[in-house]
Amino acid sequence: MSHETGHATSPETGQVSSRRTGRPTIALIGGRPKLVRKAHELGMGVVYIQHPGQYDRAHWPYVDQALLVDYTDTERLLPLVRALHRAYPFDGVVSLYELGVRPAAEIDRMLGLGWHSLETVDLLLDKWRMRRRLNGLGVSPVAAAVGETERDLRDFAAAHGLPIFVKPVCEAGSIGVFAIRDEAELAAVPARFRELEARFDRSDLAGPLDRFLMEEFLDGPEISVETLSFDGRHVLVGVTDKVLGGPGFVEVGHSCPSRHPEPLLREVERLVMAFLDAVGLRNGPGHTEVKLTGRGPRIVESHTRIGGDRINELAEIAYGVDMDRHALGSRLGLVEPLTRSPLPRAGAAIRFLTPPPGRVTEVTGVEDVLADPALVELEISVRPGDEVPPLTWSEERVGHVLARGETAEQAAAACERLAAMVAICTEAVS
Repeated sequence: MSHETGHATSPETGQVSSRRTGRPTIALIGGRPKLVRKAHELGMGVVYIQHPGQYDRAHWPYVDQALLVDYTDTERLLPLVRALHRAYPFDGVVSLYELGVRPAAEIDRMLGLGWHSLETVDLLLDKWRMRRRLNGLGVSPVAAAVGETERDLRDFAAAHGLPIFVKPVCEAGSIGVFAIRDEAELAAVPARFRELEARFDRSDLAGPLDRFLMEEFLDGPEISVETLSFDGRHVLVGVTDKVLGGPGFVEVGHSCPSRHPEPLLREVERLVMAFLDAVGLRNGPGHTEVKLTGRGPRIVESHTRIGGDRINELAEIAYGVDMDRHALGSRLGLVEPLTRSPLPRAGAAIRFLTPPPGRVTEVTGVEDVLADPALVELEISVRPGDEVPPLTWSEERVGHVLARGETAEQAAAACERLAAMVAICTEAVS
C-alpha cells in the first residue's frame, strides 16, 4: 500500500475493478468510512482519494481503488487523477469534507464531468468574494471589507461602529471568529491571527491567516439551512437551530426542526433560494448559515457540502432524508431526487462536551448515558491523562451526545440531560 508516493493502490478485497463490472463509479475525496460504505451500498464502484494516514481497514471492504496522497496539493494531485481515470474511469467526483471540495471541483473541471462549478466553490470558500457578490446583487447586504492591519480595523470601526465581526477570509469550523466590542481590542487583532496561524497544522487550514474579513455586527440567533439542489432546482431539507459557546463563536449544539416561527422560516427559505441562485449552485448539498437579525435574516456563509457536527444524522432523524446518499447517488440515478421539502417526523439534537481546560483526571457517567433510551450516539475523544485545550474552534470539543425525541424541544432537553450526566473532570496544568 502506498503512502507518500501518491501511487494508486488496491485494497486486498479481491473485488473486480468497477470498469469491468459496468457499475456507475464515483471518486470520493476524504471523509469518514461511512461515506464509502454508503456509496458501496448504493451499488457504486468507489475510487477513494485520501491522505495516506487516514486510510485503513475500515475502508477496505467498500473501496475498489484508492489513491493515497495529500489531495490539497492539487498541482501533484491532478496529473495522478488523470492517469488513474484512464485505468479506473469514474462518472463523478464528490467531497463532503471542507478541504476536499475545491480539489473535487478542480478534478471535475479537468475531466469535464459537469458535477461542480469551480467558480461557485471558490465563491463560497472565499467569504470576501461571496460578500461582494451578494452586496452587488442586493441579496442579504452586509457591510464588509478585508484588512491586514490595526489601521484597517480602526477605519472600518469608524465607518460602521462597534461591535464588528472579524474572521478569516477562507476558513470553517469557527476558526478565528471574533466579535470586537471595544476599541481597546482592535490593536490585538493582527497578532491574534498570527498566533492562530502558528498554532495550526498547515493541513487544517484553507490558507494563510495574513488577512481577515471585517463585517458589521449581525445580532440575533443563528441557524443553518440544509438544502439539496438538482440541476438548479433547490429543495430545503430542514432548518437547524444552533447553540454557540466559548470565547468565540464555536458551535456547541444543534437541534431540529427549527423552533422559530413559520413566517420567519419561510422568509429564510426565500432568502436562501435566492442566495443559491446568486452563487450558481446547481447540484448537490448546501449548508448555509443565517443570522436572524432585527433587520431580517442575513447570510453568514455557505458551503457546497453537508454540514458537519452530525447534521446529516440530525436531518435523517428529523426529516427522514439521508443527505449523504443524495450527494453520492442522485446524479447517477441511484437515489430519487426530492420533489419537495420533507415534513418533520421527529426531533433530534446534539450537544458537544466542552469541559474546562486542563488534564483529564476522570470520566464518569458513561454507562448511565449509554443505557438511556433517548440516546442515539455518545462519543468521547479523551480519557484520563489527556489534555483539554481552551475552546477556540470546533476540533477542540472533546465529544458529543446525540439524542432523539418526539419534538425538537424534547430532543434538546434529553440532550442537555444526557450531556450533564457525563462528567469529564480536569485539573489545571502547571
